[in-house]
Amino acid sequence: MSDEAKDDGLISVFIDDQEVRTKPGTNIIEVAKSIGLHIPHYCYHEKLSVSGNCRMCLVEMGLPGRDRATGKPMLNPDGSPKIMFFPGPAIACGTNASPNMHIKTKSKMVTDAREGVTEFLLANHPLDCPICDQAGECTLQEQSAEHGKGYSRFIEEKNVKPKRTVLGPRVMLDDERCVLCSRCIRFCQEVAKDDVLGFVERGSYSTLTCYPGKKLENNYSLNTVDICPVGALTSRDFRFKMRVWFLKTSQSIDTETSVGCNTEVWSREGKIYRITPRQNDEVNDCWMPDSGRALYQMVEAENRLQTNLVKGKEASIEVALREASALLADGSVAVVGSGRSSVEEQYLLKRLATALDDAPVSLVNRTGEGDGLLISADRNPNVRGALITDLIDELPKAQLSDLAEGIDSGAVETVLAVNEDLTEAGLTAEQLEKVHLVVIGTHQSATTDAADVVLAGMTVFEKSGTFVNQQFRLQKFEMAVPGPKTAMNDLVLLAALLANQTNEKVVSTVDSVWSELSSEISLLHGLSYASLPPSGQLLDASSYEDLPFVEGETLHYKPVALAST
Repeated sequence: MSDEAKDDGLISVFIDDQEVRTKPGTNIIEVAKSIGLHIPHYCYHEKLSVSGNCRMCLVEMGLPGRDRATGKPMLNPDGSPKIMFFPGPAIACGTNASPNMHIKTKSKMVTDAREGVTEFLLANHPLDCPICDQAGECTLQEQSAEHGKGYSRFIEEKNVKPKRTVLGPRVMLDDERCVLCSRCIRFCQEVAKDDVLGFVERGSYSTLTCYPGKKLENNYSLNTVDICPVGALTSRDFRFKMRVWFLKTSQSIDTETSVGCNTEVWSREGKIYRITPRQNDEVNDCWMPDSGRALYQMVEAENRLQTNLVKGKEASIEVALREASALLADGSVAVVGSGRSSVEEQYLLKRLATALDDAPVSLVNRTGEGDGLLISADRNPNVRGALITDLIDELPKAQLSDLAEGIDSGAVETVLAVNEDLTEAGLTAEQLEKVHLVVIGTHQSATTDAADVVLAGMTVFEKSGTFVNQQFRLQKFEMAVPGPKTAMNDLVLLAALLANQTNEKVVSTVDSVWSELSSEISLLHGLSYASLPPSGQLLDASSYEDLPFVEGETLHYKPVALAST
């Protein structure tokens, strides 16, 4: 059937004689990927402009022929279009699909071309795979094994280039490994909007460098390491620390802002070694800020709470929970929640506040300057989750002024604070001394120092749950490493406190909490933690779309329309 006879808006492209239906203008590398065929490449990246300078993706291309004299289509004896193949290969990355285009990816011309490109790339490439950080993730390593000759004809001396060039505070360059793909240059120009990298010299002496007087120091610099196809650009933080094949990955979320960048946490034997972006075209494409990659350091920070405390002294979890429950049951209570808590934790905290004679709940406001990319002005990852679970019914204020007034007037006798330092939210040390203070937290602070009871909780890397980002997209994160032996999951702590107040059994796992969430909260009907797709679930935010979460906030660089009712 001809393209004209089909009304789906697609065209037919033939790759190795296999018909593929695709949109007109689709890049041939992407067309091949849609049928599970990998066309090797180095410089091409789906999120960057096409440069066409590595020549690894060479293919044979043919188009339906036309008679030069009459301009009419040339036909085979059976009436099918006669395909006229170009005399030389074409780059797949620079070729877009057109009707009845024919592509050959396995012909002798293509095989010889790929072997030639690989041979030239390896001519001056150092043989340091055993010590290269990119080993196990190196595109050159993989493709040279498949498309290389298996031996070298190069007998001359290799060009020697700098091995440890510092491009910026977080990125180091090994120039001998660079294949001049220009991905890093295009990323800085097109995504980070920080045109700082370029090539100097010519031929085999070409070198990547920063422009005079500049450094690669923007907050997205480590994305150049992610997209480097070889081991030329390496992270100064991760450099020489661990082989990637020893590491396991866990899906997580960047918690530094409300954008909700999808990430992968790389760990081994309970220790996190690095964080990299996880592709989600609906949220962050393939990118993430450098600042979010350092968040794992909180797990082993010097001020990490390693045990539960009662009156400043170590206590068992049973004793600490008993003392905390007694304080919460005696006197008027105010609750301070966190925009960094998960949806599940906020739900149980709401139930606990209700059980404490409808204790008032405050949320700590956390804002900063947004960059228009992946750092939002709202620096809490889950304020929207607090709204959905009814933990709060209005946006958090800049300071806990209402709570401070309640403490000063004597209306508040006990405060339950979850993962927040109240002194950073405007309360003074004198005000903290006026109340009984129960804290669930992960790190020592002025608030934990003043607390009657401290319950050691888990960081985002040590538990599972969900956040709702600025698009009102519900996204889940997974536990990457276990927490300290004496600490407990925040859900378990909140469930225990709630059970002690109600004398009822309270669920304390993510899945079991979700069975209640999905039945009690209309926006979450029909959802479960296990069924959430990797890209997240966009919720109907029509009732919240006019709320000014942060005045003057710049929109996420790739906004997605909110779901409609």
